[in-house]
Amino acid sequence: MTLNEFNQNGFKNSNKKGRVIRIFTYLIIAILVVVGAGFGAYKYMLKPVNSANKQINLVTIPEGSSVDDIAEIFKKKNLIKNTSIFKLYVKLHNNASLKSGNYHFSESQGVATIVNHLQVGGKYQVAVKNLMIPEGTQLKEIAAIIAKEFKLDEAAVLKQLNDKAYIQGLQKKFPQLLTNEMFKAGIRYPLEGYLYPSTYKYGDFTPSLDQIITPMLTETVKVLDHYKEKMNQLKLTPHQTLTMASLIEEEATGTTDRKLISSVFYNRLKINMPLQTDPTVLYALGKHKERVLYKDLEVKSPYNTYYVKGLPIGPIASAGVDSIVAALEPAKSDYLYFLADKTGKVIFTKSLSEHNTEKEKHIK
Repeated sequence: MTLNEFNQNGFKNSNKKGRVIRIFTYLIIAILVVVGAGFGAYKYMLKPVNSANKQINLVTIPEGSSVDDIAEIFKKKNLIKNTSIFKLYVKLHNNASLKSGNYHFSESQGVATIVNHLQVGGKYQVAVKNLMIPEGTQLKEIAAIIAKEFKLDEAAVLKQLNDKAYIQGLQKKFPQLLTNEMFKAGIRYPLEGYLYPSTYKYGDFTPSLDQIITPMLTETVKVLDHYKEKMNQLKLTPHQTLTMASLIEEEATGTTDRKLISSVFYNRLKINMPLQTDPTVLYALGKHKERVLYKDLEVKSPYNTYYVKGLPIGPIASAGVDSIVAALEPAKSDYLYFLADKTGKVIFTKSLSEHNTEKEKHIK
């Protein structure tokens, strides 16, 4: 072996080693960058959603909820940024199980605080107020229920619920649900029929009216979204759907087939026959009466379906899911009339003569 060969071979071997070292170094740097970026992203995802927003939210963790369930609850309430990071943090800090119950959280609290409170439970759990809105309740009655439960002035609550500027603020939150159909000339209460009847839970703090109302509108959106395809098939807007549902709700009894009542209304609409439903007369009059008189039928109101053809101008009460489904899935029938006997049983007929016969039998 000559010196030149040795130098030449030595130079080649040294060059190969240098390339390997450089590649290995770049690889290590790349890994560190990726790890660093990943750790940075992980830390970012643990931070509060909005440090400036300290508004209290009631969060209910049902008994038997999994970590996946809990992560979804917090994400839906916009209290965490990422469900996967939340679950990873719980796994890495498995100090105790997450306890069910009612809690107060805000967007200004990070994942570490949330998980700690759920693991401790006890002192962080809160009592709740149950606010029940029955099916068929009208807005004026809802205002009274809210005022009584939270010790507010009833007139002030009703005034805010009827305030156009306040409602326009709600429209920005629920643009698909709250359209300008609510502001048609003659509408008594724009939010009538839009506050879903159910039982709502509020923490032992004094919520704003907005915090009280928002869950009700959220529930209405949730129900209508489930039946969006049906609404599209019937070419009904949310306002029209809730209006039809409210008529069914007010006419229905516990044993009534709501879909048959719905079929009567749709059959009348098809032949341009007035709906002629008494609850709309009472709503137009603004008072409850045991019996609607013939002179009452003449009240000139866009709500009175003896006075106007087609649907009334808007809902007359808050309808539950059964009435909403009936409004979107009417039964197939030839009925044009119905009446309830003294037991609450609803009798359906196809002609006015049949209707009058049944009326003579059952209504004195």
